[in-house]
Amino acid sequence: MTDRAWFDAAKGDIPQWAASMPKDADGTTIDWDWVRSLDLAHGVGTIPESTPQSIHDALKADYATRERLESIIAQCNSAFMTDFDRFIGSYRLPRALAYANRRLNDNINTLLHLGEQQHLWAVSRERRGRATIAVLKPYSGSGPSNDDQGMLDLSGEAGGTSAGNTAAENSDVKFPTTVALDDVQDRTAAILDARAERRKAQRFQKRAGDAAMARANLSGATSPGGAALPGGAAASGNATGHHPKPDWRDAYLPGRDVDAVMGIDIETTGIDPARDYIIDVGFEFMNMASPRPAGEPETYAYEQGYYAAGDAYGQSRLAFGVPPENAALGNALIAKLTGIDVHGRSSEAGYRLFDEWPQAQAGLLARLTQQPYVAHNATFEHSWFMLNVAGYAESYRAGRITIIDTLPMSRQWDPGAVPTNEHPYGDNTLDAYAKRQGALDSAHNERHLGLEDSHIMLVAMKHHLAALKAQGKGPWGSTGRAGVGGKSCGRKR
Repeated sequence: MTDRAWFDAAKGDIPQWAASMPKDADGTTIDWDWVRSLDLAHGVGTIPESTPQSIHDALKADYATRERLESIIAQCNSAFMTDFDRFIGSYRLPRALAYANRRLNDNINTLLHLGEQQHLWAVSRERRGRATIAVLKPYSGSGPSNDDQGMLDLSGEAGGTSAGNTAAENSDVKFPTTVALDDVQDRTAAILDARAERRKAQRFQKRAGDAAMARANLSGATSPGGAALPGGAAASGNATGHHPKPDWRDAYLPGRDVDAVMGIDIETTGIDPARDYIIDVGFEFMNMASPRPAGEPETYAYEQGYYAAGDAYGQSRLAFGVPPENAALGNALIAKLTGIDVHGRSSEAGYRLFDEWPQAQAGLLARLTQQPYVAHNATFEHSWFMLNVAGYAESYRAGRITIIDTLPMSRQWDPGAVPTNEHPYGDNTLDAYAKRQGALDSAHNERHLGLEDSHIMLVAMKHHLAALKAQGKGPWGSTGRAGVGGKSCGRKR
């Protein structure tokens, strides 16, 4: 069990957040008194009676709560990182909200499953825009239904057996006339799409404003027709060949003096750090330039027997669990991808949950701050650490964490990552990058376990940097960076 005292401390931070963040990610004024009223430690979900209408009403209430919570969580990163006057001292409130939201999400999935068991609906998981959502459809075995209205007919005669089946099968149970499906549909995709459109409009408005300001400031230096000045966008020639455009991920590229790093990879039950759980963490160390430290064991037994430790040292593999409700539902996709079956990872089976294990979080944070850490698509790991590791957000904001990403190394510096119809920006998966850099045999694939994936990533990075140095490219090219490189930040004044 986790130390519940930190939830009270997190709520104690509400005045700081309320002063700096009056609105959520959807522009809605936050009711901080509502947030204060939530029992974050013991659950914010609804436990219904086992009747059709109760299950429906509980699901509707839980969806509404999740939408409110996630809109707040989504705004916290921006508010915290732009709090230059440091009104907000800690990130523990967003972590506490995410902790509660994960359990709420488990409750939602349990209700969806319960509704399927009772033939209230059929659930399909469908990709809609930016999210995969649960789509509820009328149960096909329950008789006539009106798909357009999203209603499921559960009418029946009174009687005395269980309510576990449909009225057509149990005519002695009196169900509500209908259970609405249109008001218990997952709105996540629509919310994310609308949020993205607002951000797009804001960026467009900002660019238009910047352009107008530039025209005003340079009006005397341009022709009446507004011809571009030399060196501007219009002056750039047509490039040929594979020349990736600068990208925001380039901030994560290593510099020419990078050496000791820690490679890390995590496996999770899904892609959302506010809904899902970390179940596997693997990390190891490697020096990109200096010799391997003396005294470190020279061999390590990876799961893949054909992996050789080589220059790697300090390997570690950590396994974590999930709550009983999550374990009971299982996760076939993650089991197929990683080989980890969460059915056997319940906290009741002795597995500790990462977000309930302060010592594990503290140990990981200590390692993340000792030297740059490397990940492939590092923003994924970063987003999970923000909402799972006590002290990580504070350390990152203070500039004590440096992040290097091998994905932009592949995208910008690997000529093999050529754009194709299937991969418009080139194939920059860890599997493809590791194979091109000789870290993974073409006959084998990325394992999707934390330690093994960290290993092939670091081996690929070291091979790649050595080749770039010999060619005078990458960090040693005209646009390369001195120093360690990577993404870090500190207090701005």
